[in-house]
Amino acid sequence: MIIKPSQALKPNHLLTEADVTPEHIYRERRKFMQQGGWALAGGVLSTFAPSLFASGLSYKATQYGKKETLTPEEAVTSYNNFYELGTGKSDPVNNADQLKTQDWKITVEGHAENTGVFALEDIIKKQQLEERIYRLRCVEAWSMVIPWVGFSLADMLKQFKPTSKAKYVEFTSIYDPKNLKAQSSLFSTIDWPYKEGLRMDEAMNELTFMATGLYGKSLPNQNGAPIRLVVPWKYGFKSIKSIVKIRFTDTMPETTWSQIAPREYGFYANVNPNVDHPRWSQASERRLPTSFFNIKKIPTQMFNGYEQQVAHLYKGMDLTRYY
Repeated sequence: MIIKPSQALKPNHLLTEADVTPEHIYRERRKFMQQGGWALAGGVLSTFAPSLFASGLSYKATQYGKKETLTPEEAVTSYNNFYELGTGKSDPVNNADQLKTQDWKITVEGHAENTGVFALEDIIKKQQLEERIYRLRCVEAWSMVIPWVGFSLADMLKQFKPTSKAKYVEFTSIYDPKNLKAQSSLFSTIDWPYKEGLRMDEAMNELTFMATGLYGKSLPNQNGAPIRLVVPWKYGFKSIKSIVKIRFTDTMPETTWSQIAPREYGFYANVNPNVDHPRWSQASERRLPTSFFNIKKIPTQMFNGYEQQVAHLYKGMDLTRYY
């Protein structure tokens, strides 16, 4: 949905199908942008806080998720977990201007031949952007279907030439307590900056994705601008936002939520309907948007429906232990 500046955002529970752009209009808009109209449309279509690549974005369509029903854009951009911008679901969009994305750089460290500090635009210009429609399953048992724009993580990591010693890759999010008020709060339980990690074979899997946009537009700040990880077969907290550092390591990195509550949030965090969270069932999920009168519950799929592509990564592992 394209929101006029004078419109206030509706709370997610009040969203209806009438509040969003019909999918056929989005598809036509996407065709227009792919044919070179983005430079003109970028400033008009950017609904929320602009990020680094608000203009010049072009991408190709793919077969990923083409049969999925998309979650309305307004729900995707107004109902978020991004604790650097607050703990409430509407805090990220309300506080999006706290995130400063100009002159974004990524530091690369560890077991790789090509390390150092890289300007994000230099990393991205080596990649062919594409759209992939993925399911997103939160550990809180709600879900979305999102058309991401970005590129394969494997292709990005190959730029840095990891060595044979690299068994894991660790990601670190932005740390800017001067601007990100939640990071300077005395009541925060998070040891900032936020960190996540993957095994190298997970990172190099065909599905693992680095997103710089969604719905054909630049990634909004509240969704993790200017670049975030997307791992569709894992719970959403693994898909770290606003990445500023990548480290190749030979040991499993400590990750933020597995440090805070290891009994509730494991390192792997694979979507598994057979392993409940200690405080709620994971057998089903609420597909957003929902309302008090319309709660769309659907069965949760093993590996979030991507079992064919990723089950081999965990062959022989007890997934009730390595959760």
